[in-house]
Amino acid sequence: MNVLVIGGAGYIGSHCVRQLIEAGHNPVVLDNLVYGHKDALKEGVKFYLGNLEDKKFVGGVLDKEKIDIVMHFAAYINVGESVSNPIKYYRNNLSGVVNLIEAMLEHGVKKFVFSSTCATFGIPKTLPLVEDLPQLPINPYGQTKLDVENFLKACARAYGLSFVALRYFNASGAAEDGTIGEDHKPETHIIPLTIFAAMGKRPAISVFGTDYNTPDGTCLRDYIHVDDLSRAHILAFKNLEIPGSASFYNLGTGTPNSVKEIISGVEEVTGLKVPVEFGPRRPGDPDALYADSSKAKNELGWKIKFNDVREIIETAWRWHKNNPDGFKE
Repeated sequence: MNVLVIGGAGYIGSHCVRQLIEAGHNPVVLDNLVYGHKDALKEGVKFYLGNLEDKKFVGGVLDKEKIDIVMHFAAYINVGESVSNPIKYYRNNLSGVVNLIEAMLEHGVKKFVFSSTCATFGIPKTLPLVEDLPQLPINPYGQTKLDVENFLKACARAYGLSFVALRYFNASGAAEDGTIGEDHKPETHIIPLTIFAAMGKRPAISVFGTDYNTPDGTCLRDYIHVDDLSRAHILAFKNLEIPGSASFYNLGTGTPNSVKEIISGVEEVTGLKVPVEFGPRRPGDPDALYADSSKAKNELGWKIKFNDVREIIETAWRWHKNNPDGFKE
Protein backbone atom coordinates (compact mmCIF):
# COMPACT_ATOMS: atom_id res chain seq x y z
CA MET A 1 0.00 0.00 0.00
CA ASN A 2 1.06 3.61 -0.61
CA VAL A 3 0.34 5.27 2.73
CA LEU A 4 0.35 9.02 3.30
CA VAL A 5 1.37 9.67 6.90
CA ILE A 6 0.26 13.13 8.03
CA GLY A 7 2.54 14.20 10.89
CA GLY A 8 4.92 11.38 10.02
CA ALA A 9 7.95 13.27 11.34
CA GLY A 10 6.41 13.52 14.82
CA TYR A 11 6.78 11.13 17.76
CA ILE A 12 4.16 8.47 17.02
CA GLY A 13 4.09 9.14 13.28
CA SER A 14 7.82 8.52 12.80
CA HIS A 15 7.62 5.22 14.66
CA CYS A 16 4.64 4.20 12.54
CA VAL A 17 6.57 5.05 9.36
CA ARG A 18 9.23 2.54 10.41
CA GLN A 19 6.63 -0.10 11.21
CA LEU A 20 5.02 0.48 7.80
CA ILE A 21 8.36 -0.11 6.07
CA GLU A 22 8.93 -3.30 8.07
CA ALA A 23 5.45 -4.50 7.08
CA GLY A 24 6.24 -3.99 3.39
CA HIS A 25 4.24 -0.79 2.78
CA ASN A 26 5.42 2.41 1.12
CA PRO A 27 5.02 5.38 3.49
CA VAL A 28 5.01 8.96 2.26
CA VAL A 29 5.29 11.69 4.90
CA LEU A 30 3.57 15.07 4.93
CA ASP A 31 4.53 17.27 7.89
CA ASN A 32 4.78 20.99 8.61
CA LEU A 33 7.66 20.37 11.08
CA VAL A 34 6.09 22.61 13.72
CA TYR A 35 6.69 19.76 16.16
CA GLY A 36 8.16 17.08 13.89
CA HIS A 37 11.81 16.31 13.09
CA LYS A 38 13.32 15.47 9.71
CA ASP A 39 15.97 13.41 11.52
CA ALA A 40 13.26 11.04 12.76
CA LEU A 41 12.78 9.75 9.21
CA LYS A 42 14.87 7.06 7.59
CA GLU A 43 16.88 8.04 4.55
CA GLY A 44 14.88 7.50 1.40
CA VAL A 45 11.42 8.12 2.88
CA LYS A 46 9.56 10.56 0.65
CA PHE A 47 8.84 13.79 2.50
CA TYR A 48 6.60 16.75 1.73
CA LEU A 49 6.75 19.94 3.77
CA GLY A 50 3.30 21.47 3.96
CA ASN A 51 0.08 22.17 5.85
CA LEU A 52 -3.38 20.67 5.71
CA GLU A 53 -4.74 24.20 5.25
CA ASP A 54 -3.46 23.99 1.66
CA LYS A 55 -6.01 21.60 0.18
CA LYS A 56 -4.63 21.92 -3.36
CA PHE A 57 -1.17 20.93 -2.17
CA VAL A 58 -2.53 17.92 -0.27
CA GLY A 59 -4.50 16.83 -3.33
CA GLY A 60 -1.39 17.05 -5.45
CA VAL A 61 0.49 14.72 -3.09
CA LEU A 62 -2.40 12.24 -3.08
CA ASP A 63 -2.36 12.09 -6.89
CA LYS A 64 1.40 12.14 -7.42
CA GLU A 65 2.09 9.35 -4.93
CA LYS A 66 -0.99 7.28 -5.88
CA ILE A 67 -2.03 7.10 -2.22
CA ASP A 68 -4.22 4.20 -1.07
CA ILE A 69 -4.56 4.99 2.65
CA VAL A 70 -4.08 8.14 4.74
CA MET A 71 -3.00 8.10 8.38
CA HIS A 72 -3.32 11.18 10.59
CA PHE A 73 -0.90 11.94 13.46
CA ALA A 74 -0.87 15.73 13.15
CA ALA A 75 -2.93 16.89 16.14
CA TYR A 76 -1.70 19.31 18.77
CA ILE A 77 -1.74 17.43 22.09
CA ASN A 78 -0.97 19.81 24.98
CA VAL A 79 -4.09 19.73 27.16
CA GLY A 80 -3.22 22.87 29.12
CA GLU A 81 -2.51 24.84 25.96
CA SER A 82 -5.81 23.68 24.48
CA VAL A 83 -7.56 25.34 27.42
CA SER A 84 -5.64 28.61 27.12
CA ASN A 85 -5.63 28.73 23.29
CA PRO A 86 -8.61 26.74 21.96
CA ILE A 87 -8.59 28.47 18.56
CA LYS A 88 -5.19 26.95 17.80
CA TYR A 89 -6.55 23.48 18.61
CA TYR A 90 -9.82 23.75 16.72
CA ARG A 91 -8.07 25.16 13.67
CA ASN A 92 -5.43 22.40 13.54
CA ASN A 93 -7.09 19.37 15.10
CA LEU A 94 -10.54 19.79 13.58
CA SER A 95 -10.36 22.14 10.59
CA GLY A 96 -7.16 20.50 9.37
CA VAL A 97 -8.87 17.11 9.26
CA VAL A 98 -11.92 18.57 7.46
CA ASN A 99 -9.61 19.96 4.76
CA LEU A 100 -7.77 16.65 4.54
CA ILE A 101 -10.90 14.53 4.16
CA GLU A 102 -12.31 16.92 1.58
CA ALA A 103 -9.09 16.63 -0.43
CA MET A 104 -9.14 12.84 -0.09
CA LEU A 105 -12.71 12.59 -1.35
CA GLU A 106 -12.01 14.93 -4.27
CA HIS A 107 -9.07 12.72 -5.30
CA GLY A 108 -10.75 9.35 -4.82
CA VAL A 109 -9.00 8.26 -1.59
CA LYS A 110 -11.50 6.83 0.89
CA LYS A 111 -9.44 4.92 3.45
CA PHE A 112 -8.41 6.72 6.64
CA VAL A 113 -6.74 5.83 9.95
CA PHE A 114 -7.15 8.42 12.70
CA SER A 115 -5.14 8.73 15.90
CA SER A 116 -7.71 9.57 18.57
CA THR A 117 -7.38 9.57 22.36
CA CYS A 118 -8.84 8.31 25.60
CA ALA A 119 -9.31 12.01 26.44
CA THR A 120 -12.61 11.80 24.54
CA PHE A 121 -14.02 9.90 27.55
CA GLY A 122 -13.26 12.63 30.10
CA ILE A 123 -13.54 11.42 33.70
CA PRO A 124 -14.94 7.88 33.49
CA LYS A 125 -17.48 6.48 35.93
CA THR A 126 -16.36 2.89 35.33
CA LEU A 127 -13.05 1.19 34.55
CA PRO A 128 -11.50 -0.26 32.51
CA LEU A 129 -12.54 1.92 29.59
CA VAL A 130 -14.39 0.08 26.84
CA GLU A 131 -15.22 1.58 23.46
CA ASP A 132 -18.93 2.24 24.00
CA LEU A 133 -18.71 4.17 27.27
CA PRO A 134 -20.09 7.75 27.20
CA GLN A 135 -17.65 10.27 25.74
CA LEU A 136 -17.64 13.48 27.79
CA PRO A 137 -14.33 15.29 27.24
CA ILE A 138 -13.34 17.93 29.79
CA ASN A 139 -10.91 20.00 27.69
CA PRO A 140 -10.70 21.37 24.13
CA TYR A 141 -8.05 18.82 23.15
CA GLY A 142 -10.34 15.90 23.94
CA GLN A 143 -13.31 17.71 22.44
CA THR A 144 -11.56 18.31 19.10
CA LYS A 145 -10.71 14.61 18.89
CA LEU A 146 -14.32 13.65 19.61
CA ASP A 147 -15.52 16.21 17.07
CA VAL A 148 -13.31 14.57 14.44
CA GLU A 149 -14.67 11.12 15.33
CA ASN A 150 -18.22 12.41 14.82
CA PHE A 151 -17.23 14.17 11.59
CA LEU A 152 -15.73 10.93 10.27
CA LYS A 153 -18.91 9.00 11.09
CA ALA A 154 -20.91 11.54 9.10
CA CYS A 155 -18.51 11.24 6.16
CA ALA A 156 -18.73 7.44 6.28
CA ARG A 157 -22.50 7.66 5.96
CA ALA A 158 -22.55 10.40 3.34
CA TYR A 159 -19.56 9.60 1.13
CA GLY A 160 -18.56 5.99 1.79
CA LEU A 161 -15.38 6.94 3.63
CA SER A 162 -13.91 3.96 5.50
CA PHE A 163 -12.06 4.81 8.70
CA VAL A 164 -10.59 3.44 11.90
CA ALA A 165 -10.21 5.64 14.99
CA LEU A 166 -7.65 4.41 17.51
CA ARG A 167 -7.99 5.85 21.01
CA TYR A 168 -4.56 5.93 22.64
CA PHE A 169 -3.81 5.88 26.28
CA ASN A 170 -0.30 7.08 27.32
CA ALA A 171 2.02 6.63 24.34
CA SER A 172 5.51 5.95 25.68
CA GLY A 173 8.96 4.62 24.93
CA ALA A 174 11.25 4.71 21.90
CA ALA A 175 12.43 2.49 19.07
CA GLU A 176 14.16 -0.62 20.39
CA ASP A 177 17.39 0.17 18.54
CA GLY A 178 17.53 3.64 20.14
CA THR A 179 17.61 5.47 16.81
CA ILE A 180 14.43 7.51 17.28
CA GLY A 181 12.44 8.52 20.33
CA GLU A 182 10.40 11.18 22.04
CA ASP A 183 11.45 14.80 21.52
CA HIS A 184 8.65 17.23 22.29
CA LYS A 185 9.32 20.92 22.86
CA PRO A 186 7.95 21.57 25.39
CA GLU A 187 7.90 18.07 26.84
CA THR A 188 4.83 17.20 28.93
CA HIS A 189 4.98 13.40 29.24
CA ILE A 190 5.98 11.86 32.54
CA ILE A 191 8.52 9.24 31.44
CA PRO A 192 10.84 11.64 29.56
CA LEU A 193 10.35 14.31 32.23
CA THR A 194 11.35 11.83 34.94
CA ILE A 195 14.38 10.75 32.89
CA PHE A 196 15.33 14.42 32.46
CA ALA A 197 15.18 14.89 36.23
CA ALA A 198 17.40 11.83 36.71
CA MET A 199 19.89 13.22 34.14
CA GLY A 200 19.94 16.63 35.82
CA LYS A 201 18.33 18.32 32.84
CA ARG A 202 15.59 19.65 35.12
CA PRO A 203 15.58 20.29 38.89
CA ALA A 204 12.98 17.65 39.74
CA ILE A 205 9.90 15.77 38.60
CA SER A 206 6.69 17.34 39.86
CA VAL A 207 4.10 15.01 41.38
CA PHE A 208 0.65 16.58 41.43
CA GLY A 209 -1.30 15.05 44.29
CA THR A 210 -0.58 12.16 46.65
CA ASP A 211 -4.08 11.68 48.06
CA TYR A 212 -5.82 9.92 45.17
CA ASN A 213 -7.86 6.79 45.78
CA THR A 214 -5.07 4.51 44.54
CA PRO A 215 -2.69 2.11 46.31
CA ASP A 216 0.10 4.69 46.73
CA GLY A 217 -1.97 7.87 46.52
CA THR A 218 -0.73 8.94 43.05
CA CYS A 219 -2.60 8.77 39.74
CA LEU A 220 -2.77 5.51 37.80
CA ARG A 221 -2.30 5.65 34.03
CA ASP A 222 -2.01 3.12 31.20
CA TYR A 223 1.39 3.36 29.44
CA ILE A 224 1.54 1.77 26.00
CA HIS A 225 4.70 1.47 23.90
CA VAL A 226 4.76 3.57 20.77
CA ASP A 227 5.68 0.59 18.57
CA ASP A 228 2.77 -1.43 19.94
CA LEU A 229 0.52 1.48 18.99
CA SER A 230 2.03 1.63 15.53
CA ARG A 231 1.46 -2.04 14.87
CA ALA A 232 -2.23 -1.64 15.71
CA HIS A 233 -2.56 1.03 13.00
CA ILE A 234 -1.26 -1.32 10.35
CA LEU A 235 -3.43 -4.22 11.51
CA ALA A 236 -6.42 -1.88 11.17
CA PHE A 237 -5.95 -1.65 7.40
CA LYS A 238 -8.07 -4.76 6.88
CA ASN A 239 -11.08 -2.90 8.34
CA LEU A 240 -10.95 -0.36 5.53
CA GLU A 241 -11.95 -2.70 2.71
CA ILE A 242 -15.71 -2.23 3.18
CA PRO A 243 -16.88 1.20 1.93
CA GLY A 244 -18.43 3.34 4.65
CA SER A 245 -17.11 1.21 7.52
CA ALA A 246 -16.36 2.87 10.88
CA SER A 247 -14.28 1.18 13.60
CA PHE A 248 -13.17 2.33 17.04
CA TYR A 249 -10.55 0.73 19.28
CA ASN A 250 -9.04 1.55 22.66
CA LEU A 251 -5.29 0.91 22.79
CA GLY A 252 -3.59 0.33 26.13
CA THR A 253 -2.03 -2.48 28.12
CA GLY A 254 -4.91 -2.60 30.61
CA THR A 255 -2.38 -2.63 33.48
CA PRO A 256 -1.98 0.87 34.90
CA ASN A 257 1.06 2.23 36.73
CA SER A 258 1.18 5.02 39.29
CA VAL A 259 3.32 8.14 39.14
CA LYS A 260 5.45 6.77 41.96
CA GLU A 261 5.91 3.50 40.07
CA ILE A 262 7.17 5.43 37.04
CA ILE A 263 9.67 7.28 39.22
CA SER A 264 10.94 4.08 40.85
CA GLY A 265 11.06 2.42 37.42
CA VAL A 266 13.25 5.21 36.03
CA GLU A 267 15.56 4.95 39.04
CA GLU A 268 15.82 1.18 38.60
CA VAL A 269 16.50 1.35 34.85
CA THR A 270 18.92 4.29 34.89
CA GLY A 271 20.64 3.65 38.22
CA LEU A 272 20.17 7.36 38.95
CA LYS A 273 18.29 9.13 41.73
CA VAL A 274 15.21 11.10 40.65
CA PRO A 275 14.62 14.32 42.59
CA VAL A 276 10.90 14.76 43.31
CA GLU A 277 8.75 17.77 44.20
CA PHE A 278 5.28 17.07 45.57
CA GLY A 279 2.47 19.50 44.92
CA PRO A 280 -1.33 19.75 44.99
CA ARG A 281 -3.65 18.00 42.57
CA ARG A 282 -4.33 19.45 39.16
CA PRO A 283 -8.02 20.09 38.47
CA GLY A 284 -9.66 17.41 36.35
CA ASP A 285 -7.12 14.63 36.95
CA PRO A 286 -9.02 11.37 37.56
CA ASP A 287 -7.70 8.79 40.01
CA ALA A 288 -7.15 6.21 37.29
CA LEU A 289 -7.42 5.70 33.53
CA TYR A 290 -6.78 2.38 31.84
CA ALA A 291 -8.04 0.51 28.82
CA ASP A 292 -9.89 -2.62 28.00
CA SER A 293 -8.23 -3.45 24.67
CA SER A 294 -9.87 -6.83 24.18
CA LYS A 295 -11.77 -5.57 21.12
CA ALA A 296 -8.52 -4.68 19.31
CA LYS A 297 -6.97 -8.00 20.32
CA ASN A 298 -9.98 -10.05 19.23
CA GLU A 299 -10.87 -8.22 16.00
CA LEU A 300 -7.44 -7.07 14.77
CA GLY A 301 -5.27 -9.79 16.24
CA TRP A 302 -3.28 -7.09 18.06
CA LYS A 303 -0.62 -8.34 20.45
CA ILE A 304 1.22 -6.20 22.97
CA LYS A 305 4.97 -6.78 23.07
CA PHE A 306 5.81 -4.39 25.91
CA ASN A 307 3.63 -5.39 28.86
CA ASP A 308 6.01 -4.19 31.61
CA VAL A 309 6.43 -0.46 32.03
CA ARG A 310 10.10 -0.98 32.91
CA GLU A 311 10.67 -2.39 29.43
CA ILE A 312 9.09 0.76 28.01
CA ILE A 313 11.30 2.93 30.23
CA GLU A 314 14.38 0.99 29.07
CA THR A 315 13.71 1.93 25.44
CA ALA A 316 13.11 5.57 26.39
CA TRP A 317 16.31 5.66 28.46
CA ARG A 318 18.35 4.21 25.58
CA TRP A 319 17.16 7.05 23.33
CA HIS A 320 17.58 9.90 25.83
CA LYS A 321 20.97 8.68 27.06
CA ASN A 322 22.34 8.62 23.51
CA ASN A 323 20.51 11.79 22.41
CA PRO A 324 20.46 14.11 25.44
CA ASP A 325 19.57 17.11 23.27
CA GLY A 326 17.03 15.27 21.12
CA PHE A 327 17.03 15.42 17.34
CA LYS A 328 19.43 17.77 15.56
CA GLU A 329 16.86 18.79 12.96
